[in-house]
Amino acid sequence: MTEGTTSAAADGADTLTRLEQEGEIAADYLEGLLDIADLDGDIDMDVEADRASVSIVSETGSRDLQKLVGRDGEVLEALQELTRLAVHRETGDRSRLMLDIGQFRANKRAELSELGAKAAAEVKSSGEPVRLKPMTPFERKVVHDAVKAAGLRSESEGEEPARFVVVLPA
Repeated sequence: MTEGTTSAAADGADTLTRLEQEGEIAADYLEGLLDIADLDGDIDMDVEADRASVSIVSETGSRDLQKLVGRDGEVLEALQELTRLAVHRETGDRSRLMLDIGQFRANKRAELSELGAKAAAEVKSSGEPVRLKPMTPFERKVVHDAVKAAGLRSESEGEEPARFVVVLPA
């Protein structure tokens, strides 16, 4: 193994360790939140696409976790930001941690991937750009990825909170 290969492997291990630490800090923070709110849920941690991923799941399928998701995921977004701040307070580094509660984001990701694929198919058949409704940054990213996978390109236009995706012909 050369010195460059060793260094790259060490950097990868350091990044994984840092992301696992972010997940641990986030899990501790969220466990405390669940205790305060007197809600049942298990915490799952993972590292996906160079970011820590933490999920709160319920084996009983409890609707209580819906309180932590809120309407259209608004409470989930706020909890994600608070969790990122808790990680930042402990590490001093900005976190890109993703939080999912009760499979809300996973289900939303599947729904948005399908929306992006359908919009791409429409653009391929019509040759005309398609403008989608305003979305959060997470939602736009999922749609952009789906459009790219379909072989087209897309752009975000507008200003928050009315920023939206435009799917463009090839």
